[in-house]
Amino acid sequence: MTDLELLVDLHLDGERQGPGSVETTLKALELTGLKNREGLQIADIGCGTGASALLLAEHTDSRITAIDLFPEFLDRLTIDAAQHRLVEKIIARPMSMDNLSLAPGSFDLIWSEGAIYNMGFEKGAGYWKKFLKPGGVLAVSEISWLTDNLPDEIEQYWQSFYPEIDSVGNKVAQLEKLGYESLGNFILPESCWEDEYYKPLEDRYDDFLEKHNHSEEAVQLVTADREEIAMYRTYKDYYSYAFFIARIP
Repeated sequence: MTDLELLVDLHLDGERQGPGSVETTLKALELTGLKNREGLQIADIGCGTGASALLLAEHTDSRITAIDLFPEFLDRLTIDAAQHRLVEKIIARPMSMDNLSLAPGSFDLIWSEGAIYNMGFEKGAGYWKKFLKPGGVLAVSEISWLTDNLPDEIEQYWQSFYPEIDSVGNKVAQLEKLGYESLGNFILPESCWEDEYYKPLEDRYDDFLEKHNHSEEAVQLVTADREEIAMYRTYKDYYSYAFFIARIP
């Protein structure tokens, strides 16, 4: 299997493919000011197996276009949507987030939890803006520094993986430069990392390695994950995901 195929296989049985929770998704939804609006058009970009898409469908009067690069994730979402009787509210569309076959100005809300980093925060927010209606809202979670005083080890670690990591204030400034009006932001708590993402991921490692006969590629993937988890547990006071909610005036 390719590295991407292994990555998908490791995460396919996960409820979430990054930090988050029911509570933080619903908190961000409240900050959009759109929760009670009828007939919403929502795009959930980089939706993974669909934890946020299902919640948005359940808690809004909406039609959700769920977008992910990997069809396997969307197949899982489609099955779960049917089980929750939400299949009529969710359209699964496999496509790349940086090449969207969507009509400009067609969405009230663009949502993305823990995925915009694949494009880069500023590039993604700028590109996705054209798909929002006037007054439309962007809601994204993005890894962010919590302090300006950083230990060298964690700063170098994240600079090597994601040079665009920055402070919450600088991320808000980027959104404003792009023409958005900030509606609010908040930091995801430790439970979003540990209980919702890392611990379930760790529980899958042994079966994953056995399934792939402890191949070099599978071992490398798990080793890299374990390094990331160790970094978080050592330096969690210095970074987290932040949710950013902003509107086109």
